[in-house]
Parts: sequence; C-alpha cells; structure tokens
Amino acid sequence: MSRGIASGQWLHEFGLQTSRGFGALKVWMALMEHGVKKFGRLIDQNVAQAAFLADLVPSHPPLELIAEPEINIVCFRYASEGKDEERLNETNVEIMLRLQETGAAALSDTTIRGRHCLRAAICNHRTRPEDLTLLVSEILRLGREVAQS
Repeated sequence: MSRGIASGQWLHEFGLQTSRGFGALKVWMALMEHGVKKFGRLIDQNVAQAAFLADLVPSHPPLELIAEPEINIVCFRYASEGKDEERLNETNVEIMLRLQETGAAALSDTTIRGRHCLRAAICNHRTRPEDLTLLVSEILRLGREVAQS
C-alpha cells in the first residue's frame, strides 16, 4: 500500500479541457501584482530559514546534517546510534511518512553519498522559525517512537 503525499492522484492532471493548462499565466500575474523585489525578499527569507534549520540540526542529537544547504533545501536525518544504514533508511522513511500523514510537515527524502535522509525544501512564505523548531521536535519525537518499535 502506498503512503504519504505521493500515494494519491495528482489533481492537477485533471482539467475540464483535458489538456495542459496555461500555468505561466499564474506566475506572470503574481509578478505583475507583487513585483520582482517582493519575490526576491521572500526567496532570501526562505534561504535564511534553511540556514536556521541547518544550524538547529547538529544541536539536537541524534539528528545529523548530511549536506550544508546552498539554497532553501536542508538534508538531514535521524541517526540512531548503533543502527546500520538499512535501519536508518527505514527509520527516516517512516518519520517522513508519519509527518506527511499527520499533516505536521511535507518533507521528502533523498540519498546523498549513500546516506538516505530527510529533505526539507522551505518555500512557503508563511514559514516561521517556530515552525522549524517544532519540526525538529516532531522529528525527534517520531524518531524515538520508531526506534522503539
């Protein structure tokens, strides 16, 4: 059984006209309404929030930063001591699915240099530092739950 965000149907694939929509119109209208400078500020804000999350991760063992963020994406994992890579992979996938299923966060996953990890792409202009602190707390809580099961 599929789980998580990717398990359902993609509603954007179903349009009344059964053809591709004019997606660029939405981007153009948003740029005309808000301006390039505002979008630039929001992008800078998301990049700064990624740096904030990347700074939080190492101060909360057993979380492990896998790669320094270059833009708005932070890759890290819950790395229980004494677990092999296969078990760490399973643990992090389960954490990701539980976050998605509860609606707490919409993280994805990836593998970097052979290490499977959680991937937080910060792109919501409403994200606050408190949200990222809560994310770390939830991952630690879920990691403990999964490790005990």
